[in-house]
Amino acid sequence: MASSQSIRTGIQVVLAIVIIVLSYVLYESITEPYERIERQQEMTELTRQRMSQIRTGLIQFSQRRDSFPDSLNTLVSFLREDSVIMANQDSIFGGTVNLDSLLYSPRTGKQFQYAVNDTGRVETYLLQDPDSDDQIGTMSGDVTQTHAATWE
Repeated sequence: MASSQSIRTGIQVVLAIVIIVLSYVLYESITEPYERIERQQEMTELTRQRMSQIRTGLIQFSQRRDSFPDSLNTLVSFLREDSVIMANQDSIFGGTVNLDSLLYSPRTGKQFQYAVNDTGRVETYLLQDPDSDDQIGTMSGDVTQTHAATWE
């Protein structure tokens, strides 16, 4: 009788361990996709925020120089050298800007793609995220789309 009691207790312990393991697997299978989606949404928000900061820098450059920069590196050099912009970055950009990482997508670290269309009466530019369909501006020459973002 004692051995059947110990076998029964052993089976109950094994079943309890199996229940705990299966509960953990079930929990992970439910929460992991949700957490992945949250991380993707956070990366999208960070990328769009960084692209908006570049747009703000492009607007500042354009207001002072009457044209858009030839490259994003020229924009960063301009921002570094302009003490008024750097002193007022909270009010201009809505927070501090890390110029070392400004040109790179937070998703993969690839540099944003940038092109200027100066063949029309009014210059336009196109800023694109290499990892998504997000973009700001246009290459078509449509002045109404110069600073328009696809997500706004």
